[in-house]
Amino acid sequence: MTFEHRVLSFCREQGLLERGSRVICAVSGGADSMALVWCLYLLREPLELTISAAHFNHGLRGGESDRDEEFVRRFCADYGIALTVGRGQIRAQGRGLEDAARRARYAFLESLEPGARIATAHTADDNAETVLLHLLRGAGLRGLGGIAPSRGRVIRPMLSVTRREVEEFLARWSVPHVEDSTNGRPDFLRNRIRSEVVPVLRRENPQFVQNCSRMALTLRQDQALLDGMTLDALASLRDEEGLDCPGLSALPPGLRSRVLAEFLQECGVPEPESVHLRRAEALARSRRPAAWASFPGGVCLGRRYEKLAPMKPEPALRETALAVPGVTRTADWEIRCRLLPEGEKIQNTPFTFAVACDTITKSTLVLRSRRAGDSLRLPAGHRSLRRLLMDRKVPAQLRDAVPVVADGAQVLAVGGIGVNLDFAAPAGGPAWEISLTNLKRKR
Repeated sequence: MTFEHRVLSFCREQGLLERGSRVICAVSGGADSMALVWCLYLLREPLELTISAAHFNHGLRGGESDRDEEFVRRFCADYGIALTVGRGQIRAQGRGLEDAARRARYAFLESLEPGARIATAHTADDNAETVLLHLLRGAGLRGLGGIAPSRGRVIRPMLSVTRREVEEFLARWSVPHVEDSTNGRPDFLRNRIRSEVVPVLRRENPQFVQNCSRMALTLRQDQALLDGMTLDALASLRDEEGLDCPGLSALPPGLRSRVLAEFLQECGVPEPESVHLRRAEALARSRRPAAWASFPGGVCLGRRYEKLAPMKPEPALRETALAVPGVTRTADWEIRCRLLPEGEKIQNTPFTFAVACDTITKSTLVLRSRRAGDSLRLPAGHRSLRRLLMDRKVPAQLRDAVPVVADGAQVLAVGGIGVNLDFAAPAGGPAWEISLTNLKRKR
């Protein structure tokens, strides 16, 4: 089977090209891209394809970059192939210069002729190198699936052919190409894998590249199946209240981790890693009905009994005057104030406080949210409320909903933390007992 028919067969198998398609070939001038544009040029009549080319000059190699552009211009002009050329100033960001160049190139290609397919010249060798790169970085099934045959408008018609077959095809048709001098530089990891690792593996098995590329395609098919199962499982476990924790825990481990990863992404975690999946699973298995945990992207997940759900920012508490003695109710809290006579046992808890009678003014006692400068004294010493909430890992989204009992500017107690020892009643009283009940948890 000829090179052209191998490419055509792969395109049909993967549904990459339909008769009458418009295809933009990404052409750098290198061997692979020249093989791509020439192969599709040969197939244009039998498939009724409309072929054009696109070249992006990164300007990273000075005169060599301009040489490549001029070479592509001449070739396309000789064969009547419409060409669009783009240019850009590339600056290293985040993942480095190579990644920035790739992003700029794809942004340029995606800006061209809406509705047309964008063909890139990735080969089986590129696929094998990508699998090895991902393997080195500790990838899972998705990473070991290598390069996708298609992604949106982008298609990779040559994933089934090797670089050696590309060279033979160009020689057979006397198609010229240019060499990128950076391809041999050892400071790029991919180049070291290409020149040092792959040859060793090929000596052990001459079919390594083909086998690796076929394996990647099979793993992609497995991944697609698991993606479908994941979405089905997620849909069955989720309702308007959140994700069902007992149902999640009953899933097989492989499916459970995928459901959690999908759920975290939907909640706003950009790229869930294994540490985030373990944290979410521990949260789902927790026996504490109000457990919570923070995740990247400013996301906070919490338990609401048997449901796992995003914790949205809680509004600040409206300042409310307290009846002393008496019962006061707000939207979220019930506050009971009663007088403990002298001699009655005093017991402070995180939500029940005994305050010395002579330290407060009954007419100004309020329940409110935290304020800048709030502080209190605990057994460990005097601390700002801001630092206490941070140390106790109260999510930022919930800090304004923490109830503060205050008398004017004085913090008497904080719900969930306890009484300010500066105002705590001595043993034997008398004292005002203030108890807080969260009405949300009762609903």
